[in-house]
Amino acid sequence: MDLFESLSTTPSGVPAPSATAPLAVRMRPRSLDEVVGQQHLLGDGSPLRRLIGDTVPATSVILWGPPGTGKTTLAYLVAGNRRFMELSAVTAGVKDVRAVIDDSKRRLSMGERETVVFIDEIHRFTRSQQDILLPAVENRWITLIGATTENPSFSVVGPLLSRSLLLTLKGLEPGDVAGLLERAVADPRGLGGEVALDEDARDQIVRVAGADARKALTLLESVADAASDAAGVITLGIVEATMDAALVAYDKSGDQHYDVISAFIKSVRGSDVDAALHYLARMVVAGEDPRFIARRLVILASEDIGLADPQGLVIAQAAADAVSFIGMPEGRIPLAEATAYLALAPKSNRSYVAIDTAIADVKAGRAGVVPAHLRDAHYSGAKNIGHGTGYQYAHDAPHGVAAQEYLPDTLRGERYYEPTDHGMERTLGERLAAIRRMLGRGR
Repeated sequence: MDLFESLSTTPSGVPAPSATAPLAVRMRPRSLDEVVGQQHLLGDGSPLRRLIGDTVPATSVILWGPPGTGKTTLAYLVAGNRRFMELSAVTAGVKDVRAVIDDSKRRLSMGERETVVFIDEIHRFTRSQQDILLPAVENRWITLIGATTENPSFSVVGPLLSRSLLLTLKGLEPGDVAGLLERAVADPRGLGGEVALDEDARDQIVRVAGADARKALTLLESVADAASDAAGVITLGIVEATMDAALVAYDKSGDQHYDVISAFIKSVRGSDVDAALHYLARMVVAGEDPRFIARRLVILASEDIGLADPQGLVIAQAAADAVSFIGMPEGRIPLAEATAYLALAPKSNRSYVAIDTAIADVKAGRAGVVPAHLRDAHYSGAKNIGHGTGYQYAHDAPHGVAAQEYLPDTLRGERYYEPTDHGMERTLGERLAAIRRMLGRGR
């Protein structure tokens, strides 16, 4: 088969798999009626059904969703009997994309129908590669179907996104995955009833696979051979013995990466130490870069804990240093220690709010002139122009606080830092109130 030769397909456009193809390929839905989940896209009159029902797709399509939710299957179904070309953004380069577009234009000039080009993991294409697709999509030299696990708003160039219909796929529900496993056991395309699937074993596969249908079918296929030698029944014991380790539903390059780290940070911020450790464990098992986790903890220690417990930043930085020094898997221990400490620490974002408010004032032009008595007076002639004149040395003042104006005149009386009464900030707040009284700023 050369680069431009179409695959053998069923009437629906889905490639006819060989008997030796992986179970996930053999069980690929041949029609929308066989698609599990995605009910929000499959209703009567939905854009997806109209695309599949029309002679020519109305527009190019971007399919966005987690792994194993049916993006490739839907691409084949949308293509129907049209010529279908599949490219992977991981391996295809600019030359490959240009070749497909040129060939499609040549075929159109000969009166043939347009080519449907499916690009898996389109978010991995560079901006220049995506830009090459723009004239081809706009002039309908090709019909593009792109699949991505990352938010297209950030990973697909705006002009290409605006010329495409965005369809968002959702992760499958446990019941959907369970039903798919039972279908695969009985269907002649699948295991053909040669083995039975114990309910506990099914539930274990569903739990490990998460919302990923492909992963569930791959796991089922991996345990089916063991069951054929054990009375033909896939049991929970066989499933657990066959799996070396639970395959965590986590894609380091996709939305799951961002979702899990987001849940991790929000759990620490919310002081739920158990949830925080759960998400930390998911990242560790999935092989997330421990330095990335450590960096997020350092940021969180300043942003969400701040002066309510200044020791939090010390602990987070120590964990980051320890991870860099000892590596993994031992690095999980200081990461867990820092996670637990930060989750249980009192919380305050007032330092974070204070600096952002001050920055906003500066950007808005509220910088003002530095008071003359605070200006540098260490060079010849400075005193002749009043620099440093009247400056009060704080260490000579009562309580070490010199009552003089420090802010520019345009910001006199402005307050940026307002501590909470959480943890150490309660003490700092009391001291701040006393200082402000000494400076003549009231409370």
